[in-house]
Amino acid sequence: MLLYIHGFNSSPQSDKATETAQYIQHRFPNLPFIQPQLPSSPKEAMALLCGIVERAKVQGEPLTYIGSSLGGYFASYLAETYGGKAVLVNPAVKPFELFDEFLGPQHNPYTDEHYQVLPQHKFDVAEFNTEVIYRPDRFLVFLQTGDEVLDYRQALSKYHCCELHLEPNGDHSFIGYKNQLDKICEFLQLS
Repeated sequence: MLLYIHGFNSSPQSDKATETAQYIQHRFPNLPFIQPQLPSSPKEAMALLCGIVERAKVQGEPLTYIGSSLGGYFASYLAETYGGKAVLVNPAVKPFELFDEFLGPQHNPYTDEHYQVLPQHKFDVAEFNTEVIYRPDRFLVFLQTGDEVLDYRQALSKYHCCELHLEPNGDHSFIGYKNQLDKICEFLQLS
C-alpha cells in the first residue's frame, strides 16, 4: 500500500497529489494507492491515517508513505510507529510551533471547507511528534532551500541521518516534484 498524505489546507487535488496519482496509476496500476482527504482536526486526521495503516498491516501489505509538509510530519509518525518506508517532501518538523499563526478561521481552497484552528489543535498535533528518528533507513527526504513556509534547516537537522535530497532555491511546493517520482518509487521499492 502507498499512502499519500497531503499537507495543511491541501487535498488530493493538489498538484503533487495529482501528479503522484497519475504516475502510480500508469506505472503501478495494481498497487493499492490511498490518498484520503484529511479532516481539519489533527486528532481526526491521525485517527483516519492510523485506521488505514492498521487495516493494510492486518492484510500483510507493505507499508509505504509519501508525505508533504504537515503530511510529512504525519508520515514520520506512521513510519516510526507502524514501520514501512516514507518519502517526505519539505516536511513540517515542529508544526505545533507554528499553530499560533493560524488560530481562528481557515479556508481550504481545494475543498472550499471553512473551519477553525483551535488552541487545542496545537497540543493535539504535538502528540505525534517524533523527536528522534530511530530508523533513518526508512526515510528519503526532499528539501528545497527556497521553501517560503517552513525553514528547511529544521528538517535538515532532524533528518540528517536519513537519505536527503537537498536542492537550492525552489519553494514549499517543491518545484520539479514530478521529476523525482522515479527516485521516490525506487526508494519505496514499489512493485
